[in-house]
Amino acid sequence: MSHQKNYTSAFIIITVLFFLWGFITVLVDSLVPRLREVFELSYGMITFLQSAFFVAYFVFSIPAGGLISKIGYQRGVVIGLMTMSVGCLLFYPASEYRLFGVFLIAFFMLAGGITILQVAANPYVAVLGSEDKASSRLNLSQAFNSFGASIAPLVGAVYLLSDKILTSDQISKLSLENKDAYYAQEAAAVQSPFLLFSFLIFLLGITFLFIKLPKILESQDTGSYRKALSRKTVWLGILAIFFYVGAEVTIGTAAITYFMEMNLDQIIRQSTVLKNTSFFIIELFGGDTTDIDGKGIVGAFLTFYWLGAMIGRFIGSYLTKIFKPTLILSVFGLTAITLILLSVLTSGLLSMWSLLAVGLFNSIMFPTIFTTSLEGQGDLKPKISGLLCMAIVGGGIILPIFGFITDFTSFKIALTVLTFCYGYVAYFAYRSYTKHNN
Repeated sequence: MSHQKNYTSAFIIITVLFFLWGFITVLVDSLVPRLREVFELSYGMITFLQSAFFVAYFVFSIPAGGLISKIGYQRGVVIGLMTMSVGCLLFYPASEYRLFGVFLIAFFMLAGGITILQVAANPYVAVLGSEDKASSRLNLSQAFNSFGASIAPLVGAVYLLSDKILTSDQISKLSLENKDAYYAQEAAAVQSPFLLFSFLIFLLGITFLFIKLPKILESQDTGSYRKALSRKTVWLGILAIFFYVGAEVTIGTAAITYFMEMNLDQIIRQSTVLKNTSFFIIELFGGDTTDIDGKGIVGAFLTFYWLGAMIGRFIGSYLTKIFKPTLILSVFGLTAITLILLSVLTSGLLSMWSLLAVGLFNSIMFPTIFTTSLEGQGDLKPKISGLLCMAIVGGGIILPIFGFITDFTSFKIALTVLTFCYGYVAYFAYRSYTKHNN
């Protein structure tokens, strides 16, 4: 009984981490528009910042898996937190001296720390209890990750985006004294929250170093990556994560442009309920609705896509407890395909809501693919976790492919191609389900 209690405490502590990195990841996204205006960067340069997270997953995942195999999950979490703390700390000199290169390093370090946390925490949650309930546990932890991501824009709006950013022409007209004061104000807007985060994450890392968590790895000899890759289930899981993340990120990124192509902003403006809903969301996140453009009007509804993922994970945590997780995953994959095709074959609000509803069914995909791939893999789990996290790079590969197809065909044809991504996820789930029920 005490052993089970220990597992419960460990699960709660690790779930706090899921909330933390979901919150930090999206909060950093809130910083991007400020950096673009302060440094007067092109959208091309800004993509370097946003792609840093995907590159970090590719670079850090396999070394993190090897490291955790040697030092264990708990110390892996500590190293991940300390790396995040250093990343947050680097925002201070980057903003103080307005050095874009240091911002890139800070983003990369922060993303690297989050990657190490992912590699350590996901399999740790999976093994904190019986294997048949692993998917339910990870869905619940990931739901708190989504909760952190959902409230971060509010914090970003209040602390990072609340004051007006001046253009270069406006800055050039300031006196030397006022210009120095403006730059100091801009630096402080970034420094204060990230110094606080650095300190809090550092304290959390120290706490994790001394708290007593159950030791899960049975031995230090956890096999090689070659051994992990020799297992077909691992390869199938890697591809499933790759295609799922690619599809999720692509829809989240391209949806606004797709909605604008259908002139949905005009349709929304003509509906009092929809217009007020859009304005409410914009104002909730600190935006100004006095002169809002069409992209802002339709972009507000993208909140429902990401909110759906959070709600779906709480629901999925329950469903995967009473039904086979792979059965639920298969149904969710097929439903996502149906919704995309409905969006492609229709127009107007039905097309918009169909695509946004995909977020609800995205919800359980990552946790369920992850735990299914780890099932029965013993002490190879840290290395397999590294390989699965590396597959998150799919978000940085599927998106440009989607863009290329859109340029040469249309949005609707490109969206149809995404059904193959969800089709593979459904195949992975069905194969795993039939394998365990034969």
